[in-house]
Amino acid sequence: MLTICNRNDLLKSVGIVSKAVSSKTTLPILECILLDAEGNQLTLLGNDLELGIQTTIEATVKKEGCIAVNARIFSEIIRRLPDEDIKIETDDHHNITIECDRSKFNIAGQSGEDFPRLPEVESKQQIVLPQATFKDMIHNTIFSIAPEDSGRPILTGELMDIRDGYLYLVAVDGFRISMRRTQVNCAEEFKVTVPGKALNEIHKILENEEDSLMTVSFTGKHVIFQMNETIVLSRLLEGDFLQYQRNLNMDFQSKVIINKKELLDSVDRAALISRESKNSPIRLQIEGDKMIITSNAENGSAYEEIALNLEGEGLTIAFNPKYFLDALKAIEEEEICIHLSSSLTPCIIQDVESEDYKYFILPIRLHS
Repeated sequence: MLTICNRNDLLKSVGIVSKAVSSKTTLPILECILLDAEGNQLTLLGNDLELGIQTTIEATVKKEGCIAVNARIFSEIIRRLPDEDIKIETDDHHNITIECDRSKFNIAGQSGEDFPRLPEVESKQQIVLPQATFKDMIHNTIFSIAPEDSGRPILTGELMDIRDGYLYLVAVDGFRISMRRTQVNCAEEFKVTVPGKALNEIHKILENEEDSLMTVSFTGKHVIFQMNETIVLSRLLEGDFLQYQRNLNMDFQSKVIINKKELLDSVDRAALISRESKNSPIRLQIEGDKMIITSNAENGSAYEEIALNLEGEGLTIAFNPKYFLDALKAIEEEEICIHLSSSLTPCIIQDVESEDYKYFILPIRLHS
């Protein structure tokens, strides 16, 4: 193989595919990325057998071929090279020569034929949506997935639920539910659960421009995300996801309309005290036209008061401040609506005028 390419293009692509390189494996080949020079392009691939990421850049290919190279050392070399074109050449013994300006490296590679390619999968369903929209949806929900050691593998991913002309992206960790939705052009109805790891890495790749589209294709066991020159393929999680809809469509006794930024800032300040004690929640006392936010711990107390509009009865309820803050930080609207029933039942935070996002949070029992 002999190819010449732009250093910055190569560095960006190495960073993208390295997200799918295995850091803990007994197979040395999975610590590599594949370089495949063909036609007028260089294709890079990382694959840990659960997540595969492939991207392509323009290149001058003087001799076609492929090689597997250790991702860590290759990335460090490319990062430190000057901003000049890079020449990559391999020999019959899988040795790799990297030249750039007056720098030259020789490193050992492995046969590209031994590297696991992305599997050929036939798509059963497909949706198209703006990259920026999906990037926001991930950002606004991913914090609610369960940790890997939770003992509930299905909740370590997010549900992609396509129905009624919408894509619903849902994360649940047992204490809260985060849901965002967007309209999609898809007549079929189906649902899959995508690992949180895959969505985290896709979030880093997605662009912010609304006119940049992406295609998401679903098969029986995989999901494929196609974004410009990059393809991400992930295995789907098996099992039944939580029936979230009934939780997000509960009947409530009280409705609060409140300024989001004022609430966020007040809860954030009150949480300074509650953070010092793991078992100290924030307390929301809703009465008349105001909300009183308090927190008490051994090291002190905090008191905040903000205005609101209340429909229904007032009440006092307590929450884990982190869960409440995570939801508020994900919301961009100026005003939000909070639905409540009692101090022992969950609340739902949503937009005042639409149901494009909902955050369901379980309260903490108050001790008299």
